Amino acid sequence: MKTLLVTGGNGMVGSYVSKAFSDWEIFNTDIDTLDVRDPAAVVKMVGDIKPDILLHLAAATDVDLCEKEPDLAFHTNAIGTQNVALACQKYNTELVYISTAGVFDGTKPTPYTEFDLPNPLNVYGQSKLAGEHIVSTLLNRFYIFRAGWMIGGGHKDKKFVGKITSLLLSGLKEIRIVNDKFGTPTFAYDLLVGIKSCLETGYYGLYHMANTGTCSRYDVALEIQRIIGADDVKLIPVNSAYFPLPAIRARSEAMINYKWELLSFVKQRTWQGALEEYLINEYLPSVK
Repeated sequence: MKTLLVTGGNGMVGSYVSKAFSDWEIFNTDIDTLDVRDPAAVVKMVGDIKPDILLHLAAATDVDLCEKEPDLAFHTNAIGTQNVALACQKYNTELVYISTAGVFDGTKPTPYTEFDLPNPLNVYGQSKLAGEHIVSTLLNRFYIFRAGWMIGGGHKDKKFVGKITSLLLSGLKEIRIVNDKFGTPTFAYDLLVGIKSCLETGYYGLYHMANTGTCSRYDVALEIQRIIGADDVKLIPVNSAYFPLPAIRARSEAMINYKWELLSFVKQRTWQGALEEYLINEYLPSVK
């Protein structure tokens, strides 16, 4: 049985690790048991467990908080990742680093591939790209997976899907939704299943790992409305200027799993199918 050490295991993606890696021995940590910003603690944890794989999920992911507190972003997402990578280097452990489509500037008219040049517009994207560079510089045995708009978390879901579903169920008659930002949703469970498949090949490197298809935030809201049957709520498309935020968002974070498909791996399902499964089987039962 292979062993998996997880940092940031109490987050959205971490909540699906035990299901996706059910045949592995899992050592789960969160900030209370392992702060990745503490290099000595990271080295000790990796040395004590000596896992086959380290799945590095710990990160500062609040885009606007990162913009307001760049020291937090770079300390966690860059220096924290360096601490993890150096520990993996010391104990010859394979590292899986989760990155983001937010490393792109959104000017490309078609979805981004792994071969497009990153140019992040905000601090969050900059700090995650710094983590990518650190991992690829310090290690030879690593995987970097860029995820898109995250879906998952059940009753703890504070992301876009959870917020919009909650609003649709709240009794509101009208909801305004941004329609000029585009991306590719990523169901956290599907992300981990794809990662596990890739780990079994030993084909190291950088991958995009998202569900298939491109959409706007408004498109996602319409699909949520259809799935839960909230036809009495009017969804009103608005420009992103309607909701001013501290951090700049790229016009498009849409991406495709180009390398994945060139290597003939099993294609990810559509974002609509993943979203429907998540809402019906997980989110709605949890909020009821």
